[in-house]
Amino acid sequence: MGRTRELKELRADIERAGLDTLSGRKAPRARVLLIAGRPGFGRTALAEELVRQVAHRYPDGVYRARLTEPGGTPVPTERTARDLLTELGLPTPAGAGEDELSAALREALAGRRALLLLDDAADAAQVDALLPDTPECLVVAVSGGPLTGIADVRPCTLGGLDTKSALELLTRYTGSVRITVDPRAAESLAEECAAQPAALVLAGGWLAAHPKAAVADLAKHLHAADGEGTALARVLRLSHDALPGSRSRMLRLLSLAPAGLADPHTASALAGCSVDTAHAALDDLAELGFLHTVDSPLPQYEVPGCLLPLLRSLAADHERPAELQLARARMLERTLRLLHSCRAVTETDSVQAREKLLGLPRALRFSTPRAAEEWLRVRRPALLAAARLAVADGELDTLARRLMSQLVRAMVAHFGTQAAAPDLYGVHQLVLDVAERRNLPREKAAALLNLADLDARTGRTAEALVRYRAALDAGRQANDPYATGRAMESVGGAHQELGDYDRAADWYGRALAQRLARDERADAARLYGRIATAHTYAGRYGEALRGWRSALAGHRRLGDVGGQARALSEMARVQEYAGRPEEALQTCQEAVEWARRAEDVRLQAALHLRLADTLERLGDPAAARLHRGAAGRMLGEELQDGETGETGETHETHETHETDESGEVDGGRRDGRDGGHGRNGEIAAEQGSNTCEIRSASDGK
Repeated sequence: MGRTRELKELRADIERAGLDTLSGRKAPRARVLLIAGRPGFGRTALAEELVRQVAHRYPDGVYRARLTEPGGTPVPTERTARDLLTELGLPTPAGAGEDELSAALREALAGRRALLLLDDAADAAQVDALLPDTPECLVVAVSGGPLTGIADVRPCTLGGLDTKSALELLTRYTGSVRITVDPRAAESLAEECAAQPAALVLAGGWLAAHPKAAVADLAKHLHAADGEGTALARVLRLSHDALPGSRSRMLRLLSLAPAGLADPHTASALAGCSVDTAHAALDDLAELGFLHTVDSPLPQYEVPGCLLPLLRSLAADHERPAELQLARARMLERTLRLLHSCRAVTETDSVQAREKLLGLPRALRFSTPRAAEEWLRVRRPALLAAARLAVADGELDTLARRLMSQLVRAMVAHFGTQAAAPDLYGVHQLVLDVAERRNLPREKAAALLNLADLDARTGRTAEALVRYRAALDAGRQANDPYATGRAMESVGGAHQELGDYDRAADWYGRALAQRLARDERADAARLYGRIATAHTYAGRYGEALRGWRSALAGHRRLGDVGGQARALSEMARVQEYAGRPEEALQTCQEAVEWARRAEDVRLQAALHLRLADTLERLGDPAAARLHRGAAGRMLGEELQDGETGETGETHETHETHETDESGEVDGGRRDGRDGGHGRNGEIAAEQGSNTCEIRSASDGK
């Protein structure tokens, strides 16, 4: 409203020739339009209107990013670039640095006609790092001041509205009669508000809430308060004081909402009221101009950035520090319970999970996994901000640990580890930063293990190896046997992935020695298998067979039928690689029997296919056909039961991470000469592990 001239000039600036064009050179980068001004003067509204008017010229899309958090902290360029790449539908490797992600963003925008709206930029460096290297793109930046250092920026500086537009804005809230009855008072009110849109909106909300008050009354109140801060601060204080007690308290406490984003649950927890009461209060506050309603499939509201510091000041004046701390704790606890419910609704096969879900209040339950996923997706920015808030004081108290653990679990349950990896990386990095500042070796070891697992899963094996070694040092410092054992095994897995099988076997052996000393028999049996896998990769089949025999003996002592089947399966594979097909045939037949006892249909099918391959090589095609038929029938029955997945993959879960003890079992044809190094169903023991939760490294969870 009232920005017709500015919009016209900005649109003209898009077409105007730049300095490079005038000098005969092609523009090397995107055109940058700057909308500058103080918060509350409609910078973002003008930018959004400009984008709406010109979006049709940029068929490859409009992408938005906020470069400053509501509290005033600049958003790291790494996070912004990652979010923009995600919007573009491109993968963003977890752990990638600022330079790598910025380069990936520029590469992604090369050759595209896209429009970037960069809101609330703190400085020129933030914009420059995201600036596309193509003149076909347009960047609209919103900032409080000039972007010195970026060439050929076209600035538009905003001040207050003209009188006509200011009165028109007031009319939206009061109706035309109260303005036309006393136009001089209305003009005086606009002047008292410094013609600032945010102040005028609050003034209009106050008048709407007081239909019998004259416009002149409000102007006099504001004039009397002259000298008590800015115009916006005076209007906010007056409007706040006119609210009912419960509404004014909720408004103050909303200054604690993570990322300035609140939903009915957040407001309910902050104010200590029911969700329905909170929802009604949020709607009322939005009608009065205190909040913006977010365009979202779920109810969500945003505290305007220009009001946040003022509301925090009001909260400090009216609330005791202990009350603010309690409200914050209630909000984080509510977030924790919602995350728990969000994850539990996906565990349909778990009786324990269903019981816990039913034990939650009805307001905290999600009706379906899809509803939970939608909530998680919509609230993602606020949830990540809540994680940052939970450790803002530099602590890792019980609430913070539980919150981040449930956040990680919920994201993995709904999005999968691969898709959620960038967000998980940020959460684990938060824990690591706090652990290093406060010298908490157990927490440091846990965070390093989680970060290294994400590195390993996204192909950054060398970086993972460095983190695993650091986790080992931290685990030793904490005297934590779980962390040290896990780190040793993961170091071995990283070496194996890098092709250093001697070191892999050595580190697995160190982890095995620790497990044996602690009489952890199941882990010891699994580690025998990992050592055997490393020897198989290296072509040392005799040592590999000894390892699998030890694993078999361990599973037999534990009564683990499935473990015995997998160990026998791998023994048969190694015997085949070693050129002993008759022995492999006999071992494989024994493995089939144990797989049958374990009721592992997929493993049975894979073993039948392997038997068929071996029999064909031994010159018995008739028997081979029988085994192939048996495998086909088994897989057909499994698919009818709704099972999915690749034939013959077998995995054994250990604690919170998956370790493929036996490697992938595949019935495809092999010639036995590749030493088991292929990835088409041959030995494929995973490096490291897949830890999906924050936990103290000592508790073994």
